[in-house]
Amino acid sequence: MRGHVKWFDPLKGFGFVIADEGGPDILLHANVLRNFGQSSVADGAEIEILAQQTIRGMQAVEVVSIVPPSDGDGPPLEDLATITPEELASLPLEPARVKWFDKAKGFGFANVFGRSEDIFVHVEVLRRSGLADLQPGEAVGLRVANGRRGLMAIEVAAWERAIRDDG
Repeated sequence: MRGHVKWFDPLKGFGFVIADEGGPDILLHANVLRNFGQSSVADGAEIEILAQQTIRGMQAVEVVSIVPPSDGDGPPLEDLATITPEELASLPLEPARVKWFDKAKGFGFANVFGRSEDIFVHVEVLRRSGLADLQPGEAVGLRVANGRRGLMAIEVAAWERAIRDDG
């Protein structure tokens, strides 16, 4: 079934999906999301899942696909304003590891394998990429560009998606 993420809290380990066809909220457990290759998902993201009825209600048992929420309701990032979709698509998805990320502060840093520079990761870029949070040490794929203050991520992909898209 298709729907959208009502909310997901990585610290609690679960969230809920609202089906397009209506009905009760569907539990989305962190393990089901991890099996898809992500540790979080942005609120409002479109999601396709396989679900089943349990004694506790409807529960997702598999994530089939996730589409990030539209950009329309977030503040524009000045550093991204000059990058066309074609330029974005032409940048390589590079393997990286999260150094740290603080959702409350709205940013963090990652390191691309084989490079010493820190890559700035803004929470809005994360949300536009369909993710809600990152954990220290988490492997991700990054598209990186030069921003006004240095290297910054312009797209963040879950590691498993980065491997599928690259291979």
